Amino acid sequence: MDNKAKESLVLQESPSDGVVLLRLNRPAVRNALNLALRRELASFFVDLSHQEDVRCIVIAGDAKAFCAGADLREYVDATPIEIIARNMHILWGAIADCPKPVIAAVNGYALGGGCELAMHADIIIAGQSSKFGQPEVKIGLIPGGGATQRLTRVAGKFIAMKLLMTGQMISAVEAQAIGLVSSIVPDEQVLSEALKLAQEIAAQAPLAVRLIKDTVLESMNTSLDAGLRSERRAFQVMFSSSDKTEGIRAFLEKRKPQFTGE
Repeated sequence: MDNKAKESLVLQESPSDGVVLLRLNRPAVRNALNLALRRELASFFVDLSHQEDVRCIVIAGDAKAFCAGADLREYVDATPIEIIARNMHILWGAIADCPKPVIAAVNGYALGGGCELAMHADIIIAGQSSKFGQPEVKIGLIPGGGATQRLTRVAGKFIAMKLLMTGQMISAVEAQAIGLVSSIVPDEQVLSEALKLAQEIAAQAPLAVRLIKDTVLESMNTSLDAGLRSERRAFQVMFSSSDKTEGIRAFLEKRKPQFTGE
């Protein structure tokens, strides 16, 4: 690893075709989100969003922490004007608006902004010892990265209110019970399982995967009727895709499809 890589707050790897792994790299502070890390992470997502050969993104921390939240040293004396000037909604938006499927591989703590970062993913693979929570209320703040909205959509009003108003941490098992975690695996298998899943997704038809992500996310912000109309349109669009023809022919011919994203 060269000096530039050592200094990076986000390490990019390409473990397999179509899959990119982004590792948060502030282990001394449990991968706390300072402004520099937020900007670097957003930059990666913007770049990867436009790379056709990237079909799935995995984001991870380390064995001790996915991300323990915001770096409070940057908050203690901050003024409203300074917070506005940081444009954090744009930095979060780079992740939220990424058209690629995103998997969060969570070991250890995913708290505050770290839990919000995980919720920006499409799938969360959690280690059996991982912990989730939004403890902002304990320091006189509220979540600022979407937790009041995303957690409520995931868990419902009553569970979200309890977690947000108390700042309680919950286990991976509890997180899965409220719909926050896709699956739980042994701690040492989190990254390998996330990468295995990413490889499986990367092998699917890229346009189909993208439209699935689009329509599922739209379902969270619209009525059932509007969502069904959106799904029908997306389904119809797929019939102009050569991947549709390849996929069906491969199935009928009992062979593996060769998807091109066209």
